[in-house]
Amino acid sequence: MKIRKGGPEDIPAALAILDSAVEWLNAKGITAQWGTEPFTTRPAAVRQVEETVAEGDLWMAEIDDVPAGTMTLTPHPGKHVPPADEPEVYVRLLATDARFHHHNVGAALLAHATAETRRKNVPLLRVDCFAGSEGRLIAYYEKQGFTRTDTFAVGDWQGQILEQRV
Repeated sequence: MKIRKGGPEDIPAALAILDSAVEWLNAKGITAQWGTEPFTTRPAAVRQVEETVAEGDLWMAEIDDVPAGTMTLTPHPGKHVPPADEPEVYVRLLATDARFHHHNVGAALLAHATAETRRKNVPLLRVDCFAGSEGRLIAYYEKQGFTRTDTFAVGDWQGQILEQRV
């Protein structure tokens, strides 16, 4: 696996990964996390990805030169989460292509996020996630070294904020 810095030219690959993640979640009966429609069919979702990439650093994980995962690191969270009261790096739009779910792509990207946060001399790495589905995603982030902090809601969508000191 190789993790490389991406750019605007990688947005189509990142969107394909996000579409694959939606399809994978839906096949497991998880429709509340990212909905049932692919990102690429929702103009607002495409715009959100483009804006997030413009605000930070897009990272692409590749296995045998095939895009396997994506995340964007920004200096602040998205609009539904209050910023920290200190410098932070925020993990956004982390996703793994369904074809690579058992290759630890997400864990590798999160380890890279920790290394990037340390390299930038920033003390705090944060992420938020869907709090439904019996908290499985929260448990995943906790296994990656994150600790729960605050919760938030966007309509009836429940979210959990987690952090890691680096």
